[in-house]
Amino acid sequence: MSSYQQHTLESASPVELVVALYDGIIRFLFQAIAAVEAGDVSGRRAAVKRALDIVIHLQARLRMDIGGRPAEVLSEFYASMFALTLQASQTASADRFREAIQCVRNVRDAWRQVAQQVPQSSAPTDVRTVHLHKATAPSADSETVRWTA
Repeated sequence: MSSYQQHTLESASPVELVVALYDGIIRFLFQAIAAVEAGDVSGRRAAVKRALDIVIHLQARLRMDIGGRPAEVLSEFYASMFALTLQASQTASADRFREAIQCVRNVRDAWRQVAQQVPQSSAPTDVRTVHLHKATAPSADSETVRWTA
């Protein structure tokens, strides 16, 4: 990792770090698509493993005891993205990977919106409203949830 990247991560807010993790998921899912199109089974598996590692990390960091409904929504989202990514990998379906990317982008965009609204020095109890699109049905109505940073 370059010193610039290291500095960027060190100076990022917790919300910006979450956005960076979502960007990582998307990057690895695109790598999986490239591997599917190239017929590279081991490349697809490696990319999927890295994407799923991030999903598992995000799921494990949820604080269900204080997160309330937003944590439940994110937990359901992570479970559905895990399942969709596994299904895409098992069937070597670039289209299913693209569907997963779109779902992850929707939620990443909501986090980016939060990152722009929350000042770097905001207290951990700062509460914001975020619109999350349901992961299993990208065209479904969005759900408004409140979250605690």
